Amino acid sequence: MKRLLIYAVILTLSSTAIIAPSYASTRTDDGRVIHIDGNAQFPPTRWGIFRHTFRLHVPKNSKAITQILIKVPNNVTVSNDVSNIDVVDENQHKVNTNISVNGQIILLAFPEAVAPNTKFEIELKKIKRQNLGNGSVYSFSAKEVGIDAEIPIGVASFRLY
Repeated sequence: MKRLLIYAVILTLSSTAIIAPSYASTRTDDGRVIHIDGNAQFPPTRWGIFRHTFRLHVPKNSKAITQILIKVPNNVTVSNDVSNIDVVDENQHKVNTNISVNGQIILLAFPEAVAPNTKFEIELKKIKRQNLGNGSVYSFSAKEVGIDAEIPIGVASFRLY
């Protein structure tokens, strides 16, 4: 009986040691491309009117960015009223942004390029989602200073539960 208990404890500890590192991953600040740090929805409902928030990070080794292009999924409706879109830095100060909405595409143009080593949030308010599919996937791309091409930087998804 003692031997069985010892084996159970050893198996539990060893499997914890193997599994735990995969859950803890720190993102270093030495990247070269802007990336999405996370996203959130409030309130967490299946349909109705709600808010989507995206956290983006411009690493210290990257170039400054001049534009962010967001492709909105087909099952989401974004208001054409640009006052429903906010861009704030990590200190919750509003970032100077020219915003335009053209159907399912949101263009955020920064008159003053967003410098490297900057974190900011994009908040889309009064979002409406039809109950189609099992989630929504936004695609993001950016333009860096000195580069005219759009660089894909990732996707952000919201699952329905």
